[in-house]
Amino acid sequence: MMKYNILLLVFASLLLGCAAKEKNDQSIYQSDSTLSIVKAKALEVVKTGFNAGDGYGEVWIRDYNTFITLSGEVHPSEVLKENLRVFFRLQGTDGNIVDGFIPLQTAKESKGGYDYIYNELEPQYAGHKNTVETDQETSLIQAVYKYVKLSGDTAFLSEKIGAFTVAQRLNRAVEFLMNHRYDKTHGLLWGATTADWGDVQPEHDWGVYLTKDSHLAIDVYDNAMFLIALDNLMELLPAEKDQWKPIHDSIAKNTMAELWDEKNQKFIPHIYLNGSPFADSLNENEIYYHGGTAVAIEANLLSKEQIKISLDKMIENVKRSGAGSIGLTLYPTYPEGSFKNKGMYPYGYQNGGDWTWFGARMVSQLYRNGFEAEAYEQLKPMLKRVIDNQGFYEWYTVDNQPKGSGTFRGSAGVLYDAIRLFEQDDTTAP
Repeated sequence: MMKYNILLLVFASLLLGCAAKEKNDQSIYQSDSTLSIVKAKALEVVKTGFNAGDGYGEVWIRDYNTFITLSGEVHPSEVLKENLRVFFRLQGTDGNIVDGFIPLQTAKESKGGYDYIYNELEPQYAGHKNTVETDQETSLIQAVYKYVKLSGDTAFLSEKIGAFTVAQRLNRAVEFLMNHRYDKTHGLLWGATTADWGDVQPEHDWGVYLTKDSHLAIDVYDNAMFLIALDNLMELLPAEKDQWKPIHDSIAKNTMAELWDEKNQKFIPHIYLNGSPFADSLNENEIYYHGGTAVAIEANLLSKEQIKISLDKMIENVKRSGAGSIGLTLYPTYPEGSFKNKGMYPYGYQNGGDWTWFGARMVSQLYRNGFEAEAYEQLKPMLKRVIDNQGFYEWYTVDNQPKGSGTFRGSAGVLYDAIRLFEQDDTTAP
């Protein structure tokens, strides 16, 4: 009888322990008020507009792509859709997509400034395109996908803008990449040399236009963004799958074959097509790209084991650098003087600045790949600094001081996406 009672007690203890663990796992959103506080702040910050933040006049597609889902919580679908239409109205005849748009009355030509793009289809806005980067087309495809998913508005794909439907314009955007940004030797997209996902090349004081001095290169970020866009496009337009699936599979295969360093379990920074802009003394493969790796995980390029190794490397880089979060762009940084742009000093801006805009994307991918506890641990410092600094700052210094726009909507958008994963886990629990 005593053995029976002991067994009952052991069994009851196990049940209580399991129940307590399950309760703890399911109540992160409820037990940590910072998640709901930051979520509420994120909703507030997108109510006031669609420009990237208070330091920007433009609506940028690479930014809008990361907060369109959040904006859908506070803006009518028609407003979200109109922003997408502007990008399509400004689309080039070759299919290229502009970086951003700005009201015509504020688009002032200036020496050394943007070369503005105009189109008779768009009477209110002028566009501009950073030709160094190769993520505008893929960002628009992803943004349209998110819009259709949140609104259910599949009819938008059949809407005509000028001579082409939205669906046709999406296809033309991919065709631009394949016709003008595809390197046949490596079977991958190229852009100018930048720091990870950045849009500033080293050779010029500003660094946003391709010139005869540009060093063309292949990196993981551009190609991972392309893979995500192709996945989205095939889901939006299943009839086009036969056209895009072979390209998707080829890009995925070539990305891992050409850019993944198996020995060091990391992506190499660049494959150079016409030489490197950096000093011969720099061993660039020592530099670990945090943002590009996070986007590669979103593109389903890495196994669960590789994701864990990647996270461990990011955490170690944060410790070594002293940075505040895994939003650290890269580590170690490019040396002083590597970029003519004065803002690209070591740990400055995209050269080792700490960006929640990409760190929170890694958090979401950790969660989606079964690393919920690790995701929460890495999310916490990003939430804390929103509350401490009363804003969604663009980036942080290595000693965790806020820089740039204090209403950076991309940061709000990706934090919101990560928070929603924890919130949904609570709301779907039995």
